[in-house]
Amino acid sequence: MRKAYCQCHIVKQTKQLDGPLVQRALAAYFRSARGGEILDQPTNDSGVEKINGKLFVVLRNVRGILAVYRVKNDNHLKRLKRYPKALE
Repeated sequence: MRKAYCQCHIVKQTKQLDGPLVQRALAAYFRSARGGEILDQPTNDSGVEKINGKLFVVLRNVRGILAVYRVKNDNHLKRLKRYPKALE
């Protein structure tokens, strides 16, 4: 039996916390806290990544990926429950 391999590849990575997309993703991430919940702090490893022509904002820290937001065509951000394996 053949295993299916992901054909995804990362085309571009931008590691910057000062970009407008990353700032909007950070604001959305911290707004998502419920009832006094303490969220982990994202680090400088967070940034914008382009995979197969689609933009993603990935918030990371030393523990791993905290949140992934897909940048839609109209520049709206949508938080993903499941994200491409290429982001790991």
